[in-house]
Amino acid sequence: MGRRKKIVQECERLMDKPEQIRNIAIAAHVDHGKTTLTDNLLAGAGMISDETAGQQLAMDTKEDEQERGITIDAANVSMTHEWDEKNHLINLIDTPGHVDFGGDVTRAMRAVDGALVVVDAVEGAMPQTETVVRQALREGVKPALFINKVDRLINELQEGPEEMQERLLDVIRDVNELIRGMTEEEDYDWTVSVEDGTVAFGSALYKWGVSIPSMQETGISFAEIMELERNDERQELHERSPLSDVVLDMVAEHFPNPLEAQPRRIPRIWRGDAESDLAITMRDVDDDGDVVFMVTDISMDPHAGEVATGRVFSGTVRKGQELLVSGTAGRNRLQSVGIFMGGEREEVDRGVPAGNIAAVTGLKDAIAGSTVSSVEMTPFESIEHISEPVITKSVEAKNMDDLPKLIQVLQQVAKEDPTIRVEINEDTGEHLISGQGELHLEVITQRIQKNQGIPVVTGEPIVVYREAPQGRSDEVEGISPNRHNRFYLTVEPLPEGVVEAIQLGDVSMGMPELERREALQEAGMDKDTSQEIEHIFGTNILVDDTKGIQHLNETMELVVEGMEEACEDGPLAGEPVQGALLRLHDARLHEDTIHRGPAQVIPAVREAVHRALIDSEVRLLEPIQDVRIDVPSDYMGSASGEIQGRRGRVDDMYQEGDLMVIEGIAPVEEMIGFSSDIRSATEGRASWNTENAGFRVLADNLQREKIGEIRERKGMKLELPPSIDYM
Repeated sequence: MGRRKKIVQECERLMDKPEQIRNIAIAAHVDHGKTTLTDNLLAGAGMISDETAGQQLAMDTKEDEQERGITIDAANVSMTHEWDEKNHLINLIDTPGHVDFGGDVTRAMRAVDGALVVVDAVEGAMPQTETVVRQALREGVKPALFINKVDRLINELQEGPEEMQERLLDVIRDVNELIRGMTEEEDYDWTVSVEDGTVAFGSALYKWGVSIPSMQETGISFAEIMELERNDERQELHERSPLSDVVLDMVAEHFPNPLEAQPRRIPRIWRGDAESDLAITMRDVDDDGDVVFMVTDISMDPHAGEVATGRVFSGTVRKGQELLVSGTAGRNRLQSVGIFMGGEREEVDRGVPAGNIAAVTGLKDAIAGSTVSSVEMTPFESIEHISEPVITKSVEAKNMDDLPKLIQVLQQVAKEDPTIRVEINEDTGEHLISGQGELHLEVITQRIQKNQGIPVVTGEPIVVYREAPQGRSDEVEGISPNRHNRFYLTVEPLPEGVVEAIQLGDVSMGMPELERREALQEAGMDKDTSQEIEHIFGTNILVDDTKGIQHLNETMELVVEGMEEACEDGPLAGEPVQGALLRLHDARLHEDTIHRGPAQVIPAVREAVHRALIDSEVRLLEPIQDVRIDVPSDYMGSASGEIQGRRGRVDDMYQEGDLMVIEGIAPVEEMIGFSSDIRSATEGRASWNTENAGFRVLADNLQREKIGEIRERKGMKLELPPSIDYM
């Protein structure tokens, strides 16, 4: 029997023992060494050869990942590891580090109970480190820390024991500060520490690692490690203290098993009845209960079609089951059930029980984020992606014959990656895809051409703007086309805390009303307003301040529709409206239903909202990014000039090791083409990263010009309504 078959059999045997299961994700800033570390763990579990570990990058299964040297898609693998005289099943997800693919990290966190955060010892905790730690803690996932590339401190930076210790302690302090900030309300302490074994150090490239428990066990000291590393005796170091043993021991000892994790996580990610039988079977990880499966990833298999991967919270998923997908009608029949072993899927005939991560085919209606179950149930909370699409590109098929296929592929793309937005215009044949950044869209369009064989033409990247009220408007009247219905509205900016709470998913219409009120008040909304919320759309809120108006109840659905239409296309340039608090003060409605139908109410409300926004001096907001550049001091001036020349601002400059670090912010639009410019300005010596940092009001002197550009691109009338006289 082959080695792989043995591992699959052992994984199947352990699936029924939830106390011996660990579901974990490896997460880090780009290039801090996650995939190289995963190679070590696969080699330790006997799944790839020890010699090629570190170079093979077994979890970067796609051709473009190998070419670019970065992880683009989260990849799943199941392996076994013996700890404390028992074999453990470890279901691992290797996640991307590049900010453009952060959606994959957020979705992976829903499937796991522990997150191994990897930090480069030289670079320390970076912006994306902060993001992945936040994503983990928001989902109730426990962190542990692996500090990688310690060999560089010893050899390249030639640091002595004290300097090294100080640097490593700095990394631990930074990570703990993040953890404390996110868990201060909780009754548990998840900070990591060297003493209790939740921190390990090492070199994924040279396959050695240590932690306090491992040093006690192997008798190796830090002085010895430094000596062996300096004398290039890394093979001996790897043999005496193999990285895979150190990390997998830490995973088995310190990460919770599903029996410990699910009772804590279910109330956080599911708002259903906590006393119901379903809630109890999920908390108990009952493999005989009703099936509850949360889809966290959709991928295409050229032979099997669409594969849905996710966490089984209750019951056992088996081939042939007919399951409900939340938000769709009818049932889907499972064609196959299995587990992932890196790039390949292994079918499991007897099904995959609760507490495991399963890969199934046949869920044609599911998208990433769907709740799948054997009985009707309240779906899980939607997975909130922290950043939203900020860049758009048009995609057209070169040959009109390919148009139907292109539409199909784009629909599939939107299904697989909820952080991508696709707008399909079947009349013009032009389609818009919006994503997290240039690289995100480049990868998607390349995959359409290479994998699907559809030649496409892509337009220049377009930046997505927002429109937001700047002050409180006077009461404005909207009149229906038949002049029989009138609506009286005001608009004002929402407090920033409320906008943030909506974006993070801490406030939604799906919540129990009392809970929503409390969350809104905590975020900065006054008590009276929080009690009258009628609707939330994007980051905009509609409040009903009317008193006893006849027929308003049955018309409210149309009012909401009018509000949504108005907020989708703002009055300045048809860009989405953000952070508006709309108050409906009064309405005059015709008594006859026929005279207050959709064709009357929707345009009246839309007009009122737009006029109120104009009265509130609505402005364009542009997306901005935090920028960090690490560069030798000789090139500091050129590098900071690259930020300042892009309407950016340098906020901080400091020395770290032998490099200067420049931190600042710049508009996304100006950052298009930044990578080639910074390379030539610094002769290729700079490394940099960007992180989406929300929106800010575009400078007044650029407002009119930018609005004109967008209106022209969208085919709107170029002259602004005369009422916009404040520009």
